[in-house]
Amino acid sequence: MGVRSLGYVRLDSPDIEAWRKFGEDFLGLMKVDGTDPGSLYFRVDHYPPRLVVTPAAEPGLGAMGFEVTDRRELAALVADVEAEGIKVTEGTPEECAERRVTGFASFLDPGGNTVELFHGAVLDHVPVHTPLVRSGFVTGDQGFGHVIVTAEDTAAQFDFYQRVLGFVERNTMGPVTFMGCNARHHTFAVAPGPGPGRLVHIMVEVGDLDDVGLALDRRERLDVPLMNSLGKHTNDRMVSFYTYSPELYAIEFGWNGLRVEEPEPVYEITEGAFWGHKFLPPPGR
Repeated sequence: MGVRSLGYVRLDSPDIEAWRKFGEDFLGLMKVDGTDPGSLYFRVDHYPPRLVVTPAAEPGLGAMGFEVTDRRELAALVADVEAEGIKVTEGTPEECAERRVTGFASFLDPGGNTVELFHGAVLDHVPVHTPLVRSGFVTGDQGFGHVIVTAEDTAAQFDFYQRVLGFVERNTMGPVTFMGCNARHHTFAVAPGPGPGRLVHIMVEVGDLDDVGLALDRRERLDVPLMNSLGKHTNDRMVSFYTYSPELYAIEFGWNGLRVEEPEPVYEITEGAFWGHKFLPPPGR
């Protein structure tokens, strides 16, 4: 069956305090305790933390955690990954406890990005509380938003995610390929980039347009640098804006993303937005 959804994202950051402000005060995520007192754990729904930020000397993508159905499916996917000549490492009990999952396995995708396939999210049944996001975050069968990463060989990266992990191609925009694994228009995308893969972009979706507007107001009040003004995408129809994270990743905050319920023909887009999404350079440039 392949990957079901993006379950979580793990980041390495040299500035935990900046992320505390960015994640809790701006994005409106629910900060919770975890097994590592030095890391930040953020919930958005009934699942365990969807975003974990860990102190590190250099910023980087710690891992993309993709959910599978159960241990049998995990074992089958691990076998398929190993058949590609990729080394897979099973998560230890301590690592599973830190992620609050029953089991997981990790490996580097062909682009050099760390992937964790997991099953059995461990639920604590404490209701999520996100007062800054009154409509809540859109997850459920669509998982935790989407991610875009780089790879030097985008063709090999696309082939691996489609043929081995079960993603389907949704659309392209020049060298960028957008892929889905559930009803969310795209859960994953790959863009060309030199050297080992790196994180480009994370998207979170909320349930009401007003929460996008309120987040824009918070952004201005907290002096969070804007990357792209409010706009509407041509591929997933999402109304959103982008900011720079503390490490200058692109963080998209959006509403009303397109659901793709049935297989549809792939297509190429020539413009990223119907309107808006004016680009602003990073701070200091």
